[in-house]
Amino acid sequence: MRNPKKRSIMLEPELELAQNRLSLCSNPHPVIHPMYLTLKLVHMSCAMLTIAGFLTRGYWMMTGSALLQNRATKIAPHIIDTLFLLSGIAIIYVLNIQVMAQPWLLAKFAGLIVYIVLGVIALRPGRTAQIRTIAFVAAVSMFAYIVGVALTKSVSSWLAYLMI
Repeated sequence: MRNPKKRSIMLEPELELAQNRLSLCSNPHPVIHPMYLTLKLVHMSCAMLTIAGFLTRGYWMMTGSALLQNRATKIAPHIIDTLFLLSGIAIIYVLNIQVMAQPWLLAKFAGLIVYIVLGVIALRPGRTAQIRTIAFVAAVSMFAYIVGVALTKSVSSWLAYLMI
């Protein structure tokens, strides 16, 4: 038989993270929404798929691969990114987060717009290879910034760890 104390210790970090996120809500008596952890899993999975796909397409762009013109290569990112965005919006909704009162969330949205623009410059033909490569590296850097903001809940992103 499992030790119940051991089980509660294993769940504490996830529960604590969920409670920290709930402190961002406008609801004075927050309760973990049953869909929150599922939505979070979907959102994080889509984030990993998005960056993996972007890195793969960037590699194909730099090597001149014909795979970049494959129909699935052109359609899959739109499906993944739509699910990524919808899951993020759903998390905001179920947690009743006041977006305009959260600077870190506004920073994520601004970073997302910059990431999209840089990604378009990097992956669409018509620019020089040097410009596309610079845009690609900048887009990956912006994605890293967005992940840092998501993890730290600070517009300082990864630098927030240094300020502790």
